[in-house]
Amino acid sequence: MNLSYFIAKRISFKRTGGFTGTIHRIAVASVAIGVAVSLISFMILGGFQQEISDKVFSFTGHFQVMKFMSSNAFEESPTSKNSDFYQNYPQNESIKHVQVFAHKPGLLKGDDEVEGVLMKGIGPDFDSLSFQSSLVKGRFIQFSDSSAVNEVVLSTKIANKLLLDVGDRVIMYFVQDPPRFRRLEIVGLYETFLENFDDKIILGDIQTIRNLNGWTEDQVGGFEVFVQNPNELDVIQRPLYDKLDYDLRLIDIKDKYLEIFDWLQLLNNNVYVFLSLILFVAAFNMVSILFILIMERTQMIGILKALGTKNKQIRKIFVWNGVRIIGRGLLIGNSLALLLGFLQDKFKLMPLNPENYYMSFVPVFWNWPVFIMINIAVLVVTTLVLFIPAMLISNIHPIKAIRFD
Repeated sequence: MNLSYFIAKRISFKRTGGFTGTIHRIAVASVAIGVAVSLISFMILGGFQQEISDKVFSFTGHFQVMKFMSSNAFEESPTSKNSDFYQNYPQNESIKHVQVFAHKPGLLKGDDEVEGVLMKGIGPDFDSLSFQSSLVKGRFIQFSDSSAVNEVVLSTKIANKLLLDVGDRVIMYFVQDPPRFRRLEIVGLYETFLENFDDKIILGDIQTIRNLNGWTEDQVGGFEVFVQNPNELDVIQRPLYDKLDYDLRLIDIKDKYLEIFDWLQLLNNNVYVFLSLILFVAAFNMVSILFILIMERTQMIGILKALGTKNKQIRKIFVWNGVRIIGRGLLIGNSLALLLGFLQDKFKLMPLNPENYYMSFVPVFWNWPVFIMINIAVLVVTTLVLFIPAMLISNIHPIKAIRFD
């Protein structure tokens, strides 16, 4: 057996008591707490980013394909489902799903109040499964193959403003010349907690918008594109753009809702700064604790030197001791973080105020590559700094050390 490792095991906190055992336990606790806090921070950050991104993408897709327009009007110029892009998209392996949409502004009238809204017309190809998590009451629209259905899904925010609920009937006046209206039935309420959607969007049948605009059966406002791997949006964008018809443009949803995704990106900086502080504190603690252990074991160092042990071997004793401390701290810290993450993910123990945080509970995201990188970073950084106090051993003289008390 390696002599340095053997002695390191003999002086570990399981083999000693009193002051040395206490120092070991403090060292293990400091590493464990730092690792646990770092992992939990990345779980929550990843969960928060994932939850917000999924809400936006479920409502809009990852990309939108529309005709070029000279203005920023709420309504789109019609494009055809017979376009080359729509007919050929199933051949593109990076595309998961494409659905049609169109928008039309109007006034929604309740019993006593009127609210300006934007109807988003959708069809049977709408990915209602992804949207299901945002549907908080009632059901989704049931489309008809033969005619337009007058069913709509409102946000709870709009419904509360107009004192409406599922089952109520409302009148919507559409902005056009001449103005026209439709009697609509509320069949469901959704809630994303995102102002971009909850404040103004209602979901209705795209056939209603076709009838109001005088469009043909194949005409739509645009296409919403869902990709297979959302982590490769930048890679997919250029090949997707090259396959568009000459009169169509590609809109990246991250650019369309730049304020949301820039804000999510800025959150990374906070966690990276926090992780750097955790690494610094863990490294400082390990250096301090190893200094204390070396001072506490000065007589042992002197005896080993008197017996002819080289400085390099004695340094390895304390480095091995530090590595054992780090290993135990990593094991405990990971176990604690994963346990707390599992409990929160399973039982939603920590609630949030959705008005401030856009969700009703603390989300958890299991990003295993990041977890592994954090463990490697803590292990490498703290192990490297162990050599700093270990260099002190070269300056210890055997006779003085043996007399040291």
